Amino acid sequence: MLAEDVHTPRGIACITYNNECARELEDRLAALGVEQDRRIFIGTVHSFSLTQIILPYAQTAGLGLPASFAVATRAERQAALAEALGRAEIPQGLEFRLGIYRRTYLNRELPEWRNSDPDLAALIERYEASLRRRGRIDYDDMPLLAIRALRANPWLQRALLAKFPILVVDEYQDLGAALHRMVMGLCFSVGMRLFAVGDVDQSIYGFTGARPDLLQRLSERDDVETVRLRLNYRSGDRIVAAAGVALGADRNYEAADADAEGAIFIHPMEGNYDQQARRALQDLLAQARARHPDFSLRDLAVLYPAAWIGDSLAAAAQALGIAYVRTDTNALYPRSSRIMQWLEACAQWCCGGWRIGAPRLSRIIREGKRLFDKAIITEESELNFHRRLVAVLWGNRDANTILRDWLTQMTKEVVQSFAIDDAALRDELDILAEFSERLAPGADHQNMVLGELAGDGVYVDRLTLSTLHSAKGREFGIVFMFGMDNGRIPRNGASNNERAEARRLFYVGMTRAKREIHLLHTTGRESIFVTEIDQHLADE
Repeated sequence: MLAEDVHTPRGIACITYNNECARELEDRLAALGVEQDRRIFIGTVHSFSLTQIILPYAQTAGLGLPASFAVATRAERQAALAEALGRAEIPQGLEFRLGIYRRTYLNRELPEWRNSDPDLAALIERYEASLRRRGRIDYDDMPLLAIRALRANPWLQRALLAKFPILVVDEYQDLGAALHRMVMGLCFSVGMRLFAVGDVDQSIYGFTGARPDLLQRLSERDDVETVRLRLNYRSGDRIVAAAGVALGADRNYEAADADAEGAIFIHPMEGNYDQQARRALQDLLAQARARHPDFSLRDLAVLYPAAWIGDSLAAAAQALGIAYVRTDTNALYPRSSRIMQWLEACAQWCCGGWRIGAPRLSRIIREGKRLFDKAIITEESELNFHRRLVAVLWGNRDANTILRDWLTQMTKEVVQSFAIDDAALRDELDILAEFSERLAPGADHQNMVLGELAGDGVYVDRLTLSTLHSAKGREFGIVFMFGMDNGRIPRNGASNNERAEARRLFYVGMTRAKREIHLLHTTGRESIFVTEIDQHLADE
């Protein structure tokens, strides 16, 4: 599209689900020789709303924001909510409920906004007013304000079309009503060309407001050309067939490689999760590796319904001396953190990346400038940032460097110098401070080395421990689905919609596997989805 359809200075906007997806898209484009620049936007719907609509046009679009507004930190959000409530104590789960309500009722001029839950609507309005008095917006404000600006200003829609004649959307089923409203306005009213990719069967974020029906309705429009994909290029044929049973719908999917059968195992497990975890890693994982000597630890993953279950697996792995990496909410740091993603790239450069240009130093510098954009505003500050960063990276090209020492130097020479008074980075700096505490002398990760942050060399060879949600989009040679118990998936008391989403989540877990899928459940408590797979195997 860049080569044939869009000519300089116009470009393409690509919106995807989260920062990790955006980063992978950037990496794949870079491998094709396409570097992100002003012509190409790659990011989340929130990032698109903030950087392409709110920041450039807030004043002229009449959004009622002060000239010096900023994104609220968690502490500022909680202070605003406490003021709106009239008390310091915030009930558990209230912030989540507020977010769902705001994302569900986008047009506040309609009666549904106030009538569906008058008390909640009033609380949200007081909370937002409190934020504005502080000169702040929050995460959910970004797409809401962007939609308001687009609806009220037709000239703004034309301005975006002039800049981005094509809009690319990945994981459409997960991006919710706000993105869908933008697509309807920009692509079907103004004329921006849409290229969307998604799968309603992999919609697993209903609790955040994801709407798989929006993608379904989009695909059924007469003015949309829909291409349905049937071939699974990852999993063996038996895994594809069993996953269809788990999904509860025949999509006529086939394995692209007809010779790759795949294998499915069901393991009833005695004891509590601690005992099951030890048996799974000590016996089942070892047996699977013996069957597939070509697979290393990094080709294996254990997936589970909730992060707390991962604690049992992490303890068992540590006791057995199995190297592992967690990608759930109990990981060392949030995988979505911008500053930690940038530090990972810096570590990778230090651990051999400087030899092969992966990642490129130019990309690390560019991402750093984007991260610290409030401080890097002149040629002098840009040169200062460049010099400081390169000095630290070049002086620490050893994967065995104690991570605490490297991070202390990076923080002192680079981060603290360029993150001063940047309110948008306060939450990020809190994440960095919490991570640093885990590396302090006497802490649980005091001996961690630079290569572990980079995932370099021997540190790449680690077993992945992940929730089913966090595993979406990834693939492994062998997958163990742990804790597949009734009451865990689906959970007890689940509504019909929640049961349907649990079924899709189970399907997502099964389709992460290439060669083997193992379903582990407590004896006598297997999930209904496991029972269905067991019956399918018996019939087969």
